[in-house]
Parts: sequence; C-alpha cells; structure tokens
Amino acid sequence: MIRTIQRPYPPTTYVVATSSTAYHNLDFVLQDFILSILRANPSIRDTRAYFASFRPKPAPAPAAPTRAPAVATEPQSAAAVSAVAGATTPATNPLLSSILNPVTRRTALVKIQGPFTDKQLDSIARGLVYMHKLGLVSVIVLDNDDIVRGGPDERPAIVAETMRIVAVLERQGARARPVLGPVVRLGPKPGSEKNHVDIDGCPLDVDPPEAHALPEDLVPIRSALGAGDIPVISPFALDSRCRSVRIDANDLIAGLTQGMADVPGTDDSHVDLTPLRLMIINREGGVPSYARAGLPHLLINLTSEYDYIHDTFQEPWRRTHPTALANLKLAKRCLGYMPTSSSAVMVSHRSPSALIANLITNKPAMSSSLPHALLQGPSKLYGPSAPRLTPHTPTILRRGLAMRVVRSMADIDQGKLTALLEQSFHQTLDSDAYFARLERSLDFVIIAGDYVGAAIVTRESEDADMGQTGSKENGDRPTRIVYLDKFAVLPSQQGDGTVDFLWVALHDETYGLGLPFSANPNGGRGGQGEARDLVWKSRAENPVNKWYFERSTGHMRVRGDWVIFWCDAERALQIEEGRRGSAGLSFIEPWEHGRMARWEKAVMRIPSAWVKH
Repeated sequence: MIRTIQRPYPPTTYVVATSSTAYHNLDFVLQDFILSILRANPSIRDTRAYFASFRPKPAPAPAAPTRAPAVATEPQSAAAVSAVAGATTPATNPLLSSILNPVTRRTALVKIQGPFTDKQLDSIARGLVYMHKLGLVSVIVLDNDDIVRGGPDERPAIVAETMRIVAVLERQGARARPVLGPVVRLGPKPGSEKNHVDIDGCPLDVDPPEAHALPEDLVPIRSALGAGDIPVISPFALDSRCRSVRIDANDLIAGLTQGMADVPGTDDSHVDLTPLRLMIINREGGVPSYARAGLPHLLINLTSEYDYIHDTFQEPWRRTHPTALANLKLAKRCLGYMPTSSSAVMVSHRSPSALIANLITNKPAMSSSLPHALLQGPSKLYGPSAPRLTPHTPTILRRGLAMRVVRSMADIDQGKLTALLEQSFHQTLDSDAYFARLERSLDFVIIAGDYVGAAIVTRESEDADMGQTGSKENGDRPTRIVYLDKFAVLPSQQGDGTVDFLWVALHDETYGLGLPFSANPNGGRGGQGEARDLVWKSRAENPVNKWYFERSTGHMRVRGDWVIFWCDAERALQIEEGRRGSAGLSFIEPWEHGRMARWEKAVMRIPSAWVKH
C-alpha cells in the first residue's frame, strides 16, 4: 500500500552517439546484440562480477598513427561499433573488445523444452548465440513433450528434432554439433549414494541423479567445445547392457552437471566445463507464486523456500505449469554441484532477451523485494514505464541460504554478528554498549546463513520518560516504534540475492505481517500477527538510499545529514480501505497525525553503535 509518497519510475534512457552513416552500415545482428547488452543495464558491481567470471584479456593500446589518413576508403566497422556503444572516438572500444574476447569461456547447461515452432526456435537460438559471443557456451539438451515415450518413431523423432535445433543455430551464425550418442550412464554415480554432497562438501537433501557421466563420456562434448561448436545432445543414456535408451532430460542434465563439475580446470580449448548457469527454456515460464496470484516467482532461495513452494503449489497450476515442480527439483539438484555464484533461470521462449540479462547481471528482471504495488498495481501509480510482472517474467533460482528469526540475545553469536556489522559498515562496533542496548530493546534478528547477513529490529519508545512499559494514544495505536536498527550483508554476498532474501523476510515479519503472502517460511511468525509500521534512518549521502527509496512508503530529511524512511503497516491500511469501499483512504489517517515528529524525536536520540575515532 503506497500512499504517502508517489515517485515516477522513469525509463532508462541510453544516449547513442553515432552518425547515420555508421549506424546504417552496421550489421543488424550486431546492432541487436549490442542493444541486448545495453538493455541488461548492468551496475558497476554486475560488470565487475562478469569480468571476474570470464577474465577478459586487456585490450592492447592502439598504436599512435604517424599521420592522419587522407581519405577513408570504406566504412570502418570497429569505429561504427564504438560509436553505437557510446564511444567518443572512432578507435576500437576497449570495453567492447574485452567483452567479445574472453580468455576463459564458461559453460551453461541449457534445456530446450519444446515443442517449439521454427520462429520460436529462431528467437531462442539468437539468444544462445549472443551468449556465446559473451563467453558463455551452451551445452544444449533436447526435451520435447510431444515425442511419445516408447513409440515406434521415438528415436527418429528425437534425432530429427536434434538436427532441427542444430540447423536453427547455424542459421543464426553459430557452429553447432549434434551429439546423438549417449553421454551419460544410467544409475547414480558409483559412491554417490554414500557421499552425496554439494560443491562445498555439505550433504545434499535431494536424491542423487538417476544418471552419471564419467570423464571419458564427456569426450564428445569436449571435442565440440574445443572446435568452437555448440553441442546439442539427444536424451539418450547407456544402460547396464550398453544399450542406448531414452531417459528423462532432467536426469541427463543432472548427471551431466555432476560429471562436468568434477572435471578440474580448463583444457586446451580454454573452456571451463564446470557449469556456470542452468537455463530451462520452456513454454510455461517460471514457477507460479502464491504471493503473486499465480504470476511467477522473481527470485527463489532454494535452501529456505523449496519445501514451502511445494506446500503452496495450487492444483490449477499443475495444468498450466505441469513441469514447474520437476524443473524446480532439477535446479536444486544441479545448483548443488555448481559454484555458489551460479544461478538457474526458468524462462519462457517469449523472453529470450532475459538470457543475456541473467548472464551479465545474474539477477532477476525486477527485485523480489520491491513493493507489490509497484510490480502488480495499476500502472498510473508509477507511470507506464514502471516494471511490471507478467506471466512471462523469468524466475531466477539460487542455492541461497538458510534464514532464521531469533528473538533472544541468548540465541545470537555476538562475535559473528560483530564481525558481520564491522565488515559491512567498515567501522568498529562499540560492542559492549551496543549489545547492552539490544538486551533492553531487541525485537528480533533475521540471520542469513552463518551470519553473512542480518536484519536487526528493535522496539523503541516514542517517549523518553516512558521506560520499557509502553503506553497508548489515539485509541489502540501503541507508542512503540518498530525500528530497523541495522541491515547488513557481507560485501562478498552482495549481488547474490541475499539482500533481497533478507528484505522479503523482514517485510513478512513487520509491515507485511498478516497478509496471505507473508507467511515467511524462515522460522518467523508464519504470517500470524498484526502488521507494524517499520522505521529506520540513514545518512543522507548513503549510496544505499536509492534502494531504500524504492522500498519505502515514504521518507523525510531531518537535521540536514539524515533521512528517515518508513514502511506503512500494509494489512491495517488494506482493512481500512476495504471498510470504506469506493471512498478510499485519506492522505493521512487519524492515527498517523504527528507520527513523523514523534518518529524523529525517538529515532534521533538512539546512540551511535560505532567507536568514535
């Protein structure tokens, strides 16, 4: 419910410096490719993470020309590319060169879950070719729901579909190679039943894959990658009698993920076989969400949300999204073998551009912690350019972290919490004074993983003389402030979804409490209780404020150097709005009169938690 402050949500505008001659001489595919990168709108952190994964070679410094050429005899394609990318000189853009010439190529396991028309396959193939240009090489596994298992034409139909995908990729300018023989063997990998652990050595809570790949089984894939080809794999496996039999594509992908992750390092082809992404391209799109009336989840924390998504999966979705839960299980299984920075994406064939965005940013199209009113409300609230959730919005899946809510200081590891706060804020905590204050005022702490993130919420009095007993005014409105004292995530975890996971849990425990979609599965109140206004403050120059602006109901500048933010209790406003019907809410409700002055008085007297130097 967003009433107090309304902000336009302007579109991102790209200023392209180019001459008409240079623009029209560019190949259309190159134009589309560059625009796909620009539309991803990566942040500085996203760009650094991309470079860290693909280690692009530095572009050599251009040699100074001895004299300027008298006449340009033909269009300079490098100059044209630089112009479209926004460069100010006609020389080759070093950033573009580094993106297009990575030293190490990484792999993505891609399930193409058809059937698709030729036009749909063209769109999918274009996205995969663009990813190849950016250094992510697809290892494609065919899946087609229309090919009947055990039918007399099953094998010829699979081979024909494999060759069709190869042809489409080559039509888009890629080199592709069909892999018609089996690259996995039936049954779990020998020994995996007793030692079924993830890449970090922790036990996996899903069964081992029903297929496995030994190093020698991967020779066809390595050969294709070494030759610069995209392998397209038919869903066959070797059984115990060395016969080639069709298996479920999910079993093949899970076995391949485990086998490819076990291959150390890179080979002479400079392709790292360890999968960096899992991409599931289908007709259904992402996983429908109980919190968004059946529209897709934006970001899923598999560690803490997997079981809850199963429990809240509604019967009608089994018809509209018949493979969603199977694909969810596949993502959980595969991500256990992949690096912790990896992600999976479930995307409709209607959103091929999402593949590029996910590769570069490794984030969902819209933050899952944004207000529901922004993502699903009427467009007039934020303007026509506001991001909107649709049935074709992709779902990003991360291994994620366990999230737990604790309400007692006895359950908090003060040493780990201190380390988290000091690393996050780059200051020294006055730990004795800070924890003594928490002993008196702690409401709860949400802890992500092993203290890689935390949201600390306290109960603050609006009256300095009131002590800890509290009082009431304006009927049943308590004068106790629910205050977000600290919101911290380790720098190493920023950009991996932890921030959004933590804020969604914070929403469910405070201002979103009591709503049907706020049944936090992370050990909190389970959606039961009365929503409460959430208040916090931030330095005016804090770069995180932009993120706070987007998630808060409103804000006010106080005493020059500080900004106070708040989120209104959503359920109370919804109940009041429903009671009034078409009359709607007033700009300020009776219980809200004077609250900002009281908040300022209470919040600004909270002592600093940091040691003064």
